[in-house]
Amino acid sequence: QVQLLESGGGLLHAGGSLRLSCAASVRTIRSYHMAWFRQAPGKDRELVASSWSSGSTYDADSVKGRFTISSDNAKNTVYLQMNSLKPEDTAVYYCAADPRVVSVKCDYWGQGTQVTISS
Repeated sequence: QVQLLESGGGLLHAGGSLRLSCAASVRTIRSYHMAWFRQAPGKDRELVASSWSSGSTYDADSVKGRFTISSDNAKNTVYLQMNSLKPEDTAVYYCAADPRVVSVKCDYWGQGTQVTISS
């Protein structure tokens, strides 16, 4: 059973930065596609960024140029560096892992970490 533990959420003003971490209880995260999703109140869960097992990455248009996903394979940890935060980034952020796909149907999910950005 894969367990994902997120940390790093918080409350801050617009324009600030946060780094989220996701520690995975796996032998190696290189066997998985890793991703960050977010869900704001009343909205569907959406993909923010992903890091494929091939090494390629993807950023959603809404965060492109502001958010960066990265991995530390030695620590089996994935990060989401979030800069120039906006109130519309407010959401619960979830880490996800799956050996086959990156979607809301990923096999493994963390418990989520709240990010709240005030204007």
